[in-house]
Amino acid sequence: MKAFVAGATGYTGRNVVASLRDRDVHTVAHVRPGSRSAEELLPEFDEAGAQVSRAEWSPEAMRAALGEAEPDLVFALLGTTSKRGKRDGSTYESVDYGLTVMLIEACEALDHAPQFVYLSSAGAGGDRLNDYLQARARVEERLARSPLNALIARPSFITGEDRPEDRPAERIGALVVDSLLGGLAALGWTGPRDRYASMTGPELGEALVRLALDGRSAVFEADAIRATLD
Repeated sequence: MKAFVAGATGYTGRNVVASLRDRDVHTVAHVRPGSRSAEELLPEFDEAGAQVSRAEWSPEAMRAALGEAEPDLVFALLGTTSKRGKRDGSTYESVDYGLTVMLIEACEALDHAPQFVYLSSAGAGGDRLNDYLQARARVEERLARSPLNALIARPSFITGEDRPEDRPAERIGALVVDSLLGGLAALGWTGPRDRYASMTGPELGEALVRLALDGRSAVFEADAIRATLD
C-alpha cells in the first residue's frame, strides 16, 4: 500500500502522515516549494519514515510526482486562510479549488487510478455558501464527475491545543459551539453534538486513514467520521 499526501504540512496533513506511517504504509508527504512550515516538519517526516516530495504545483510536475509515487491512496488536504491570503495572495479559488482540481486531474491521468480522499467541510452541501464553502462544494461537484473512487469528508471545526497555526477565531468558535452542543447533549439531544462537535488533528487524521484503508467511497459527515474512532 502506498499513499501520497498533498497538504502534508497542514494540521490535518501531518497527522494523516503519522497515522499512515504508524501502519507502515509507504507515504509520500508533499510539501509546497517555499512553504514556511516545511523545513520545521522535515525532521518529523524523516523520523516517521515518510518520503518527501517537493514537486511544484503545475500539471506536469504533479503528474510526474504521482507517476513516480504510484499511490493507491491520494489525500487532498489543501487549503488557505484569509490571513495567509493577505500575506501571499493565495485565495480559496486558487488553492482550495484550483490546486485540488489539479491534483484530481493528475490522478485521472495515471494508469492505475488511486482512491481519492478529499477533506471538504461541514456545510459544503448546503445552499447558503461563503467563498470558502463554495470552493469546497465545487471540488465535490468535480469529483462527482470523475471516474476516481472518491471519499469526501465533511468535518466541523478542526482544532486543538497542538495546532501550530494561529487561528484564534476558529479556536474560540469551536469552544463556544462545543459548549453549546455539550449542553444540548446533557439534556438528551446528542445528535447535534455528534454531527457538529470539533475534532482534533490527530483524531481527524486517524479517522481519514481508517476510512481510506477500508476503501470507502462516499460522503462522510462529521458524525460518521467520528464514529470510526469508537
